[in-house]
Amino acid sequence: MSVAGLRQPERLTTRESLAASRRLVVKIGSSSLTDADGRLDRSQVQVIADTAATLVADGTELVIVSSGAIAAALGPLGLPERPAAVELQQAAASVGQALLATAWQGAFAAHGLVTGQVLLTESDVIRPQTYRNVRSALESLLGLGTVPVVNENDTTATHEIRFGDNDRLAALVAQLIGADALILLTDVDALYTAPPREPGAERIGRVDDVARLAGVNIGSVGSKVGTGGMVTKLSAAQLASTTGTAALMTSAAQFAAAVAGQDVGTFFPAHHGRRRSRLVWLRFATRGAGTLHLDEGAAGAVRSRRRSLLAVGISGVEGTFPAGVPVDLAAPDGEVIARGLTSFSSDELRAMAGRGTDEARETLGERFRRPAIHRDQLVVL
Repeated sequence: MSVAGLRQPERLTTRESLAASRRLVVKIGSSSLTDADGRLDRSQVQVIADTAATLVADGTELVIVSSGAIAAALGPLGLPERPAAVELQQAAASVGQALLATAWQGAFAAHGLVTGQVLLTESDVIRPQTYRNVRSALESLLGLGTVPVVNENDTTATHEIRFGDNDRLAALVAQLIGADALILLTDVDALYTAPPREPGAERIGRVDDVARLAGVNIGSVGSKVGTGGMVTKLSAAQLASTTGTAALMTSAAQFAAAVAGQDVGTFFPAHHGRRRSRLVWLRFATRGAGTLHLDEGAAGAVRSRRRSLLAVGISGVEGTFPAGVPVDLAAPDGEVIARGLTSFSSDELRAMAGRGTDEARETLGERFRRPAIHRDQLVVL
């Protein structure tokens, strides 16, 4: 996953420049695709597809990240709201994914465009090989002139259903394919200084530094048919802008105005800096499969001097995992300071922990001379 060969996005720094996007990721929330009863609103799907098709006709490559699979199944299954039980969510997703894919297919077919369904789980972007496979598949679909429609695979996911959200997924897809911009469509037209219905709430038109929003009450509650809220959208916008992709958050009704560069929604300009795909992936796209607890010396070497992690600096291993997966690195006070791809399994690391390189080689074998995590496979958080 080197930078060579990857598409580098155009660094868009003004909302007007959104009109020049050549590769775009558009995420649509569940509440923007369903009616008041929780049923899939095909007219809303068509409106969004109409605008998207115009962009494609003008030469923009476009990926749709669509929520709404579970929401689409609520009406047909007679469910009053999104079920709490994971097994019912999986069943609803199985029904709803087919309904949702069919709706998008029909909406784009009206413009002579072909869609391709791409269902992902978090594990698809944890392992380097599957990460590359997903990227290659999306690049191939775009190269064939199709409109990929991406959704989280809630039918087989468990952890993802409870804690995941398509806002984060959309930002990861934007990073993965080098999108120029990420458009987050929801039922709120922008980010506000307070909940929009409160007196005195003002639209925030542009956010250059997300950290400056620390004191803003942006809320965190999503709709009854979705899992995300303003907090997840803000996190997704930050992820995108940090990795060179501009982001804009607005309502589905203002989609056409947003991509035309009009003054709607909240705009997050793309930041400077070279995108290093593997480090970006480690930082944003993964969760540690386990935790390596470090002594003071190792924590300092990793955090301050960007050194490889040697087994001698490991004081404890938490969790069970194979070699080659991301793990968190924690300082003695418990703070997670870095994440990296481990060269060894959890059992091997327990056997190695606290041993010097020569001792590990003599006791365990020649291959145990390697660092537990090489510095090229590690990112400080």
